[in-house]
Amino acid sequence: MSEDLRKIESTTTDLMQKAIVHLESELAKVRAGKATPGIIDGIVVDYYGNPTPISQVGNITVADARTLVIQPWEKNMLQPIERSIIASNIGLNPQNDGLVIRLFLPPLTEERRRELVKKSQGEGEHSKVAIRSIRRDSMEQIKKLQKNGLSEDVCKDAEKNVQETTDKFIELVDKYLASKEKEIMTV
Repeated sequence: MSEDLRKIESTTTDLMQKAIVHLESELAKVRAGKATPGIIDGIVVDYYGNPTPISQVGNITVADARTLVIQPWEKNMLQPIERSIIASNIGLNPQNDGLVIRLFLPPLTEERRRELVKKSQGEGEHSKVAIRSIRRDSMEQIKKLQKNGLSEDVCKDAEKNVQETTDKFIELVDKYLASKEKEIMTV
């Protein structure tokens, strides 16, 4: 197998792995009724004029299964953190007691659980689309190599390998989605 084909296959695998990592991070943000610091990942607060993640301006702890506590390192950061959480539209109302901010996660209704499953499946579909797009790009690169004189048999083997890799990663997405659905639907 030529060096170019090896490079295409390794790049394909790397890009598909990144799609899976992205899916994992997106599914971690879908809250299943349990408090996790990942719920507020991505929320930034104005820290002396600089947009800064909340995790870098205070401690984030899980008090119990449904409560997240944010203790800022500076008291004057309570209001900006509170405003950032409200503006982020994550569906949680911060409770500020002057020392810490508490986020109480309401118990999930059956309807809300179904919405979260749909959201998770949507994220999974985005990942599948990304994986298929990576496959398409790899197949096009292999066809270009074939036009430039690489043997047809070698190219067919490379295409088969790319397809097997794609199938493996699509199956992995399905496993993540099944696991997340089970987590969400468990009362």
